[in-house]
Amino acid sequence: MNIPLEQLTAWVTAFLWPFFRIGALIMVAPIFGARTVPMFYRIGLAAMITLVVFPLLPEQTVLDPLSPEGILITASQIFIGLVMGFFVRLVFAAVETGGSIIGQTMGLGFAQMMDPSNGVSVPVVSQFYNVMATLVFLALNGHLILIEMLVESFKTIPISTQGITENGLWLLVTWAAWIFKGAMIIALPAIAAMLLVNIAFGVMMRAAPQLNIFAVGFPVTLMLGFIVIMVSLSMFVPQFMDLMDGAFLVMHEALVP
Repeated sequence: MNIPLEQLTAWVTAFLWPFFRIGALIMVAPIFGARTVPMFYRIGLAAMITLVVFPLLPEQTVLDPLSPEGILITASQIFIGLVMGFFVRLVFAAVETGGSIIGQTMGLGFAQMMDPSNGVSVPVVSQFYNVMATLVFLALNGHLILIEMLVESFKTIPISTQGITENGLWLLVTWAAWIFKGAMIIALPAIAAMLLVNIAFGVMMRAAPQLNIFAVGFPVTLMLGFIVIMVSLSMFVPQFMDLMDGAFLVMHEALVP
């Protein structure tokens, strides 16, 4: 069986360029891109999704993938996937930052543990909120929505040298500010409670200077911090849902040429 070189090139590029976009997103997106997920599984997942997607894509112009234009298309597909994954990654970064602020406020900033997803040391409270965000993300089928938007991106931004527009990149920069805004929204109840406690201890120190505020204050702030976390967990789910809705909405706007 003789297969013309042009036909073989068309088959390879029809699979290869969608694979680059899908693989780039999986490498960056939360859960899929965690360091605990072996690279073999991530590549296999990207290949499986590509096998389902690429027959549905419109026919592409036969082009040598090693030509200058082919290399530019490859770089464009990788960049689009990275940007899409980065939108969702920022939401989890906001949750981790909010947990870190709560841990520092309640006096558990020194309690560090290894984050298996990123391979870095993070406060225990931050890791707790990260696990909560992961469970809520999976329970709300956020991973399926992310894959659906990835497939839809091939309609809004077809495989070509065209990539994310300047407006899309500006939306990404604007959304990055939500790392701090979202973190403050999550950590605000604990910050307000700890502020009142510190004011009360300040008054106590002025009234009774001989009182060892460190021996008394640390257990109180620690216990109150856990109580605030327990009470505020009911507000965490709607806050996280708002952040995820905003991330998907901004991602959709960024993918519109």
